[in-house]
Amino acid sequence: MPSALILLAEGTEESEFTITYDVLVRGGVKVSSVLVPCGENDGSKGYVTCSRGVKILADLKLEDVVQHSDRYSSLILPGGLKGANTFSKDEKVLGLVRDMYGKGKVVAFICAGSLAAKAAGIGKGKSITSHPSVKEKLEEEYDYKEERVVVDGNLITSRGPGTTFGFALALVEALQGKEERDKIEGPMVLPEKL
Repeated sequence: MPSALILLAEGTEESEFTITYDVLVRGGVKVSSVLVPCGENDGSKGYVTCSRGVKILADLKLEDVVQHSDRYSSLILPGGLKGANTFSKDEKVLGLVRDMYGKGKVVAFICAGSLAAKAAGIGKGKSITSHPSVKEKLEEEYDYKEERVVVDGNLITSRGPGTTFGFALALVEALQGKEERDKIEGPMVLPEKL
């Protein structure tokens, strides 16, 4: 069974986190959330307060997974500018991104989370997207696209909260195949265009 790590930090965009987590589980992926500490939350609480005030309890702490990246099939970094900035400045996170990307594992970013791809120095020249507010920070080093979801090899990116279902389904397809994606997409009764 493929497995995914989804990072969480203070200020993470909750819909990007929860929708991705939910859709991956529906697609037969084992998902674990990982708390990334920052100045105001050292991780001792076990949960983060997301961008709209929702509190989410993490399954694991960052130190629990850094040395064990081989156990996981994918790494996902949601947006929320505050959380994305935490990811982009944390050397353990950036090392994990580099390690998993370098091993050909699926590495995915949504919204401002795409800034961590740049901070980690991965995928330069590849196709990428992000929230429009951070486009200028990415377009010089990447082939920037305005599409809702962009897949370029093992790098998957998306634009924001409204594109999360399409993002999560692209992850299911990358990890489980098109047949599994099709199997779960219909019963979710999503709008025709994602």
